[in-house]
Amino acid sequence: MHPLFGRLMIPGGHVEPDESPPEAARREVTEETGLAVSLAMAPGVPLPAAMRGVRLPVQQPWWILEQPVPADNHLAGPHIHLDHLYVALAQGPEPGSVPAHPFSWHSAGELAGLDMFPDTRLLAAALFGDIQRIAATAAAGNRRESAT
Repeated sequence: MHPLFGRLMIPGGHVEPDESPPEAARREVTEETGLAVSLAMAPGVPLPAAMRGVRLPVQQPWWILEQPVPADNHLAGPHIHLDHLYVALAQGPEPGSVPAHPFSWHSAGELAGLDMFPDTRLLAAALFGDIQRIAATAAAGNRRESAT
């Protein structure tokens, strides 16, 4: 439950000067939920093989959204948030540290009755519809990483 909005929201926050957006996503999830997570690879176009030695790819977000917001604790006037949304996979169901915000697990069947913003509900429904493929892809990626 988000302390300011009083609704269920996905964890998030701002990127610190010394981190990349994927690092910020992992840090924010851990801070807000206490969960250790890894990020699922987004479906997208991979870097051409010849570029992999030249530049290190940054993990792609699943979605990038523009969100108009009113003044907040970062800027005095209305502005646009450019939200990079990642899919995170918890390493276990229980927090490893004290969560900064209350959080809870829910099933796809519970989505309609949860107090959340409509766009959050739509994204959650899309992910539930693809959860088996996401989990299988992540498991395959973890097996490849541990083998190298």
